[in-house]
Amino acid sequence: MSRPPLEVADIFRARGAEYRRAHRGHLSLGQLKALSAIERCRTAELGGHKLHCERCDTDALAYNSCRNRHCPKCQASAAERWLQASKANILPVPYFHVVFTLPEELRSIAYQNKALVYDLLFKVASRTLLTIAGDKKHLGAEVGITAVLHTWGSSLVHHPHLHCIVTGGGLSDNGERWIASRPNFLVPVKVLGRLFRRYFLEALLKAHEKGRLTFFAKLEHLNEANHFAAYLAPLKKIDWIVYAKRPLAGPEAVLTYLSRYTHRIAISNRRLVTFDERGVRFRYKDYRRKKITPWTSMTLPTDEFLRRFLLHVLPSGFHRIRHYGLLANAKRKQQLKIARKRLQCEPRVATDTDTIEPDDGNAQDKPPAFTCRHCGEPMIVIEILRPRHQARAPPQRHAA
Repeated sequence: MSRPPLEVADIFRARGAEYRRAHRGHLSLGQLKALSAIERCRTAELGGHKLHCERCDTDALAYNSCRNRHCPKCQASAAERWLQASKANILPVPYFHVVFTLPEELRSIAYQNKALVYDLLFKVASRTLLTIAGDKKHLGAEVGITAVLHTWGSSLVHHPHLHCIVTGGGLSDNGERWIASRPNFLVPVKVLGRLFRRYFLEALLKAHEKGRLTFFAKLEHLNEANHFAAYLAPLKKIDWIVYAKRPLAGPEAVLTYLSRYTHRIAISNRRLVTFDERGVRFRYKDYRRKKITPWTSMTLPTDEFLRRFLLHVLPSGFHRIRHYGLLANAKRKQQLKIARKRLQCEPRVATDTDTIEPDDGNAQDKPPAFTCRHCGEPMIVIEILRPRHQARAPPQRHAA
């Protein structure tokens, strides 16, 4: 695949150092790491491999990837690895795509309390789905859920929402039968929205009572319990957006569809148009343009583009893909075995492509397979190029 004419890394390399100086003390460690990783991705800074094609006698260099989860260049291979590892978890049933979105009034609270509020979004959305699906008035079964967090809108604004891929049916309470959903209907979205609103507001108030929320700048007054309760009160009267799409066609379509969501980042390189003294121009989808093509473009000052990109750097160690219900990690293997038995289907036979090891952050020690861009034949590694800057050793302790 050819290199796009403009990459996020190009913008970071041109203005990253200046941006760090201008915002010294206001960037988190995670944001600084993302900046540095993307700047150095697939450059000599990270080392790489010198390659040779024996068929056409061509030499080439391949530099290592940073594997930072916010890097636009590292997500395609990560998505493919995840896709292959997830094939065994797919059941031969319809799947629904349900989206839970936080109201605009909560987005600033979420940004100042990322780890807690994003975690609540996962817990509350999954609890809502499992509660309504488990209610005998609706489905009366335990469904399987894979949830993926996105924190952006198409124009890079802060817009936290959760994409949930849900099985079109589930196991009964005693596990004795599989209860299928209706062909084009899972559960009522209005009921989901109301319960999601109630659960989330209750969880926020409890977190505030326990002192787990912190506010600063324009939101500092929300540290007071009465101000916080007053701020949340109007949110009880508005509709919270929960959206459900029609079921996806076939297990392979589900996996392909889901892998696009699991490893998507705030903006891909292909959406960038230009970068010059006026700023960064990029394509985005304007959903208000319903009667014409929704795709248009905007130009942001470079500092604003960097600020918006870094809004979406997740807290260190935060899991943006989680599983619930039938797919919960603690019981997935056993529950899927029971589900397949009730559905009278055989487990998927593993293939060679499924034996992919998970990322461990040591890409430079495991050279991938390379093919010659001229003749398509495999290339051999003839030299390993070491990183230019080695990791700093820990400080030595001096004897007293």
